[in-house]
Amino acid sequence: MSLTGKTAIITGSNSGIGLGVAWELARAGADVVLNSFTDSEEDHALAAKIAEETGVKARYIKADMSDGAECRALIEQAGRCDILVNNAGIQFVSPIDEFPVDKWNAIIAINLNSAFHTTAVALPMMRAAGWGRIVNIASAHGLTASPFKAAYVAAKHGIVGMTKTVALETAQEPITANAICPGYVLTPLVEAQIPATMKEYGMSREDVIKNVMLERQPSKGFATVEQLGGTAVFLCSDAAAQITGTTISVDGGWTAM
Repeated sequence: MSLTGKTAIITGSNSGIGLGVAWELARAGADVVLNSFTDSEEDHALAAKIAEETGVKARYIKADMSDGAECRALIEQAGRCDILVNNAGIQFVSPIDEFPVDKWNAIIAINLNSAFHTTAVALPMMRAAGWGRIVNIASAHGLTASPFKAAYVAAKHGIVGMTKTVALETAQEPITANAICPGYVLTPLVEAQIPATMKEYGMSREDVIKNVMLERQPSKGFATVEQLGGTAVFLCSDAAAQITGTTISVDGGWTAM
């Protein structure tokens, strides 16, 4: 599954799932462009570390995914995009009748609109190169719903729908578009929530993970960022050349229920 000679842009990739995907694409030989809305020494150091440890070219480009113009500029500044991974996302939980309008707008902008803007600029580059892969990080919430997550669920359902549309528009070209739908993933952000949840419920770490966090995940095990990265690498490989317009669930059986 060598991706040598390809350039991958991964949005929202200075931590968590995005960073995990970037590492696995780099290990497969792709040059990578990391992104987030910050522009710190640590951000650029991440890219340097990936380059040093994998031997690929890696760089960091700041772009605010809530701003359509910056989304488009990210792709243009990268100069090449063989693989586009739309991963950037935020979350907010509230009953819909109390949902803050600014939070709704931000979630739709970052989780959904950004993927439209990046894809619109990346597709001509892929067509010019004669090859392309679009991998959208959706969610189990792109296929099902939970209460109090109206904006997130709407955005992730939208990502799944847009993925299918792009796949149909590129069906007779050497370009594919697919969505990965993770359940709960063990990221640093999730790991940091465990102690507070243990205190809130008076439970052990094991019980919090099994009975609170992974209540809807039948496997009772977190997916890992490495597993999601491996799934992305597969979708970018020649083995997946006829896989397009579909979703791959990495959710421990969540959406099988």
